[in-house]
Amino acid sequence: MNIDELKNIVFENGIVGAGGAGFPTHAKLTTGIDTIILNGAECEPLLRVDRQLLAIYTDEILMTLSFIVDTLGAKRGIVAIKSAYKTAISSVKNLIGNYKNLELKVLPDVYPAGDEVVLIYETTGRIVPEGSIPISVGTLVMNVETVLNVYNAIYLKHPVTEKYVTVTGDVKYPSTFKAKVGTSVARLIEKAGGCLEKDCEVIMGGPMTGKIVDVKTPITKTTKAIIVLPKDHPVITKRKTNIRIGLKRAMSVCSQCQMCTDLCPRNLLGHSIKPHKVMNAVANSIIDDTAAYTMTMLCSECGLCEMYSCHQSLSPRKIISQIKIKLRQNGVKNPHNKRPETANVMRDERLVPMERLISRLSLKKYDVDAPMNFDTVIPSHHVVMQLSQHVGAKAIPVVKVGDIVKEGDLIGDVPNNKLGAKLHASIDGIIIDVTDDSIVIKPRGDFDGQSDRIG
Repeated sequence: MNIDELKNIVFENGIVGAGGAGFPTHAKLTTGIDTIILNGAECEPLLRVDRQLLAIYTDEILMTLSFIVDTLGAKRGIVAIKSAYKTAISSVKNLIGNYKNLELKVLPDVYPAGDEVVLIYETTGRIVPEGSIPISVGTLVMNVETVLNVYNAIYLKHPVTEKYVTVTGDVKYPSTFKAKVGTSVARLIEKAGGCLEKDCEVIMGGPMTGKIVDVKTPITKTTKAIIVLPKDHPVITKRKTNIRIGLKRAMSVCSQCQMCTDLCPRNLLGHSIKPHKVMNAVANSIIDDTAAYTMTMLCSECGLCEMYSCHQSLSPRKIISQIKIKLRQNGVKNPHNKRPETANVMRDERLVPMERLISRLSLKKYDVDAPMNFDTVIPSHHVVMQLSQHVGAKAIPVVKVGDIVKEGDLIGDVPNNKLGAKLHASIDGIIIDVTDDSIVIKPRGDFDGQSDRIG
């Protein structure tokens, strides 16, 4: 297989980054790369998906990674796993010797080890320039589940129709489930035994970067976790703080201690982002220091500044995010392109241990095993297939109300000459609604939820 054939298989099967924003994977596959990094860091607290997949489907994942390395003409593949993931490390060590172009890198158990820029530095010692992408330093980063999806596409001819999701927090049976894409959050919480308290909120994603969602929200190709927490939990109340109140608090109590900058992962790698400078400019209405605003474009929004660093419980990340949105709306491009050669000499001493982060977030009681449940979670009534589950243009519906579809059938295509990803039916059923945002499929009476897909 050559690179174009591999890209076509990945494209036709709707594969996107399964652990983040959902960048279409086919668009990342290119030449000029010497190192491919398998991101097994899964750095958000409480998440369990990738470490479990690495431990269970070790050979399938390593075989596919090795294949991608060869196909792209890279020199090596690095399997990056945090030191705390003992079972996954053991499984990889047992089999990685079968693949001469692969090596294992054990990462420190810190946050955010899975951030692409941080991960590349930890595994290769290279620093991605400001505003640039991994290929600029000859690397490509792929998520564990993404590579498993490539395996399914190449060897089993299966498009992406299922997703692994850790359901944890204030539920009876914390578990990791394989679920049909488009299944509601409520259905997965039900499978985990339901909420233990009457008044709960739900975060889709990790406690650091995830968002509060309604239980009717469908899971997508990028959903990694559903975390149920009491309404008064600090992780919830922090997210619900009004931005205007946050700005007023910044104006009144920000002490310019610089802790948000001192612990910023990108700043520690030499990038120009300085959250304390942003807070100072906003709090004091400083408008002539344009760099204090444009530097926000370098922020990864990992959340350390507001969830861990600030002793005044301010929200630099939320303010930075709003500034970034305004800059994009006004067509402002990132002017920062520095190419750091060395990291901050204090970087190793300023890394944030996961154990300490979990304690600071008041999540220690929820930091429990969420064992894999191999029974595919099927929808109770229907699946809602969102047309935008990825970076780029929305998929265009190619079905209409009343159409009968089978799992794996194409229901959403990529607009001409646009970056995007194809969408496939996740269940056998009938199309009952098509809008500009989603396609709803109702399962047939004989749907049994069975699948021969690996993983």
